[in-house]
Amino acid sequence: MPFRVGSTTLARATMGEEVEAMDGRHLGVAGSLAVLLLLAACGPDGDEPSTTTGAERALPAPATDGGLGLNDALANRRSVRGFTGETLTAEEISQLLWAAQGITADWGGRTAPSAGALYPIEVYVADRDGVLHYVPDGHRTQRVTDADLRAALAEAAGGQEAVGAAPSVFVIAAVPGRTEAKYGDRADRYVALEAGHVCQNLLLEATALGLGAVPVGAFSDEAVRSALGLPGDVTPLYLVPVGHPQA
Repeated sequence: MPFRVGSTTLARATMGEEVEAMDGRHLGVAGSLAVLLLLAACGPDGDEPSTTTGAERALPAPATDGGLGLNDALANRRSVRGFTGETLTAEEISQLLWAAQGITADWGGRTAPSAGALYPIEVYVADRDGVLHYVPDGHRTQRVTDADLRAALAEAAGGQEAVGAAPSVFVIAAVPGRTEAKYGDRADRYVALEAGHVCQNLLLEATALGLGAVPVGAFSDEAVRSALGLPGDVTPLYLVPVGHPQA
């Protein structure tokens, strides 16, 4: 909703409360400060605030029943590298992220198995609007950047066209230290296995949604890490371009 000052309601103000700025009525110091802060967050014409790095947003609730059967998804899964220009909907992105790492048990168990239930995997999605980091707890995302980094990811992948052309590129990464703390030298194997489980879930969900996807493993780890601004303890393991397949 727009923020306006004057005789109109200043909607969705601080802490979700609504206040009104009526003609000829003073808001007081606190109210005036709130107005100034809200206006600073808005565009020059009183538009919605622009997306902010670090902002969190809840995803649409994922469907947990119905849809294409597992056997059909398995039979129809293909590596798809050509995509139309149609972007993915919020519902499709939500479903894909849930399939990859969604929580399915009250104690925190997820869609993909994890050695010791330590869950080292982190999933990101890059599209024209920027990069989001999936937060399984609460099924939400955290904005990493507003920049479109698909070209940078394609360059990191040796110029692979599918990475640059896809409307969305899912990045499956890991924090091996979470697993190493318990499993030591076996951690690398367990993390790699888990990444495979996660990627297959993502590929099958894409098929079930009528989308196309392809797993990409040929890329520079450092270039992907640099493009996304990932910490040094996070290792990218897959790039997965996803979109509507070309006819």
